[in-house]
Amino acid sequence: METTLTSNNEKSYSTFIHLSALTKYFIPFGNYILPIVLWGSKKDSSEFINHNGKQILNFQLSMLLYSLLLLFISIPTLLFSVFSNVSFNEIENGDFIIEKLSTGNITGIVLIAIIAIALFCFMKISEFFLIIYAAIKTSEGEYFKYPFTINFLK
Repeated sequence: METTLTSNNEKSYSTFIHLSALTKYFIPFGNYILPIVLWGSKKDSSEFINHNGKQILNFQLSMLLYSLLLLFISIPTLLFSVFSNVSFNEIENGDFIIEKLSTGNITGIVLIAIIAIALFCFMKISEFFLIIYAAIKTSEGEYFKYPFTINFLK
């Protein structure tokens, strides 16, 4: 991370680009739409804005990919563990008994699902704080690079 000589306008605009990813809590897909609009409107006028716009978009796309991978791991494994202990006939006949899903029936595959869900929660909390941290570093004029980010946009 290096500090450059950038104008206050570029620092403020880049900080706002990072913080615009938090709109996902209010607007569906706001974490993609607003940064793309902000970055696209000024990417040619400043290398600093261009760098920060690419960083937040790469980070958001990486978080989407990681979230989908964790969901594809956790949901099928949980469903498999439930339906391996209960047959479809029992569900159809209404003989589904919750007691059959006791801790004795928990297998290693359920632990994988629980770990994936815990990682997902940790990842979402980390994402929030990393966006705030990136906005702070950007407001100081530093080129910030998010950790564990795949460079989709170069």
